[in-house]
Amino acid sequence: MKTKIFLLFLACFLFCSGPAKADSISLVRVIEILKQEISLLQLLLSNMQSVSPVSAAAYLAVDLSNNDVLLEKNPNQTYSIASITKLMTSLIALENIDQEEEIVLTKDMLSPLGQSPSLFAGLKIKAGDLIKAALIQSSNDAAESLSYFLGQKKFIKLMNDKAKELDMISTIFYDVHGLNAANVSTVQDLVKLLFYIEKNQPEILNITKSNDFWLPDEDGVNLKFQNVNNFYPLTAFIGGKTGYLVEAKQTLASIFNVQGKQIALVLLHSANRQADVFTILKKLE
Repeated sequence: MKTKIFLLFLACFLFCSGPAKADSISLVRVIEILKQEISLLQLLLSNMQSVSPVSAAAYLAVDLSNNDVLLEKNPNQTYSIASITKLMTSLIALENIDQEEEIVLTKDMLSPLGQSPSLFAGLKIKAGDLIKAALIQSSNDAAESLSYFLGQKKFIKLMNDKAKELDMISTIFYDVHGLNAANVSTVQDLVKLLFYIEKNQPEILNITKSNDFWLPDEDGVNLKFQNVNNFYPLTAFIGGKTGYLVEAKQTLASIFNVQGKQIALVLLHSANRQADVFTILKKLE
């Protein structure tokens, strides 16, 4: 019963919380969005009830208030991180690009796999909106567009320089979106990144919780950027990023509120990150 009430409440909230300015959104499209949201929530609730052991090859849970390690497995083993890459991409963009800066998109910027219909050649868009697209829907073309503004080689160098600055000694980036499986890190290194973001650029975490970001396509139809960080409905979710590649399996670098404490939780090479997260959170409670 509680599950049904929760789903109904969320559906009503999502139905009413879309942008009032989006008059071009049809009722059919709204219903499609609601169905998708409910399907995602049902999966989340199913994994919440899971009693399976943690499948991730590496994980680390750290209390950010005192750096106490609460749980760990293979903390220094490197794995491909997939779209967790975009946390560093967004950090570099925030620290090096004015968020009001307008960027004109080109075909080259939109070349990566996973193009968003609301991002098209000739569009003039603020850097801040590209960061939102990259973090919320994990848009690869949004991340690529940010790198072009500073120059791809320079941008990736800044990412690797930042990793060195944060003592992420086992981390290296070859692209800005994570499609390259050679982007690798450790759960220990990624906790360092989360710690820095929480202290210096918490807006990144706030963005990853949002599920109300819309942009018009070429025809002026407002399209929603669906949040793929599936934990965003949970009040305990402070923020973070998920990722997936065949080589990386499922990945996650996030911060959760556990009994009033901010806990950094990182999983790499997971078969089911949702079930893994809930299993770990239960152990921490």
